[in-house]
Amino acid sequence: MWALYLNKRNETQFDDFHLQGFANVEDYSIGLFFIFLFTYLLTLSGNIIIILVVRLHKQLHTPMYFFIVNLSLLEIWYISTTVPKLLTILVTHDKRVSFHWCFAQLYMFHGLGMTECALLAVMSFDRYLAICNPLRYTSIMNNKLCSYLALLCWTYGFMAATLPLGFTITVPFCGRRYIDHYFCDLAPLLSLACINTSLNNTVNGCVIGFATMFNFIIILIMYINIIYSIVRMKTNTGRIRAFSTCSSHITVVMLFYSTAFTVYASPKGLHSANYDKMFALVYAMFTPLLNPIIYSLRNKEVKKAVKRIFTLIYKKHTVVS
Repeated sequence: MWALYLNKRNETQFDDFHLQGFANVEDYSIGLFFIFLFTYLLTLSGNIIIILVVRLHKQLHTPMYFFIVNLSLLEIWYISTTVPKLLTILVTHDKRVSFHWCFAQLYMFHGLGMTECALLAVMSFDRYLAICNPLRYTSIMNNKLCSYLALLCWTYGFMAATLPLGFTITVPFCGRRYIDHYFCDLAPLLSLACINTSLNNTVNGCVIGFATMFNFIIILIMYINIIYSIVRMKTNTGRIRAFSTCSSHITVVMLFYSTAFTVYASPKGLHSANYDKMFALVYAMFTPLLNPIIYSLRNKEVKKAVKRIFTLIYKKHTVVS
């Protein structure tokens, strides 16, 4: 009898979940589908263009652009973790997700999120060396160190994500498995638990809090030193040039952390579920879209490289025709 109970419990433990998505949008689902699809395709093409431009132009083979390529690769993977399923829900209204797929999505989403935190911190360190120690910059930020730092970011992010995953996947879920979100996230999943999840919430909060705040503090320290160095520069031209090299990075950091803090650092119950979904949509979909735009529009070298590539393509097309 006890074995039968355990088998039944194990079977129900791995039952499918149902993603609720956005409430009361059934009448607008087709319109939202095309908006999100356009955003998704634009994000993919924008980040792929950044990667190709850096790859094809030797002038952009520098540490800063090496990390920008890593960021673009991350954003492609990041948006692909959540948006395809959201598009499926809007078109087919099939909101079911398997137990294993749900937790794979949870792991990927948080692994990539914490990797991005680390990558933004490393990029601030790169800008610090370029502005505060320009004479030794090229000797310190060599290809070997850049590769090690990038590998460290990816390893750190996905290793840190194993703790929240481990403390959530073992939780028994009861009742109707309706997740009040458009993807599998920690808080909506734990709200379905039939046990006290205080310890799980504490551990998850500590891991995510450390991963974000540790890297955020590094970014702050780097930029305090950068600002101090810029203020000490004797010419306005030097100040403007120094600030322009890190203005894109500052914009991306502010966009990413402001939305992430709103969702994960706000007290539970302070905002409605729909409010959290909207902010999650900003950093999970629109931040990956804006990153290539920010780095291209605010960067003269990237704009010049893009123009050269399109000019060459146009000339080749003209010759062929």
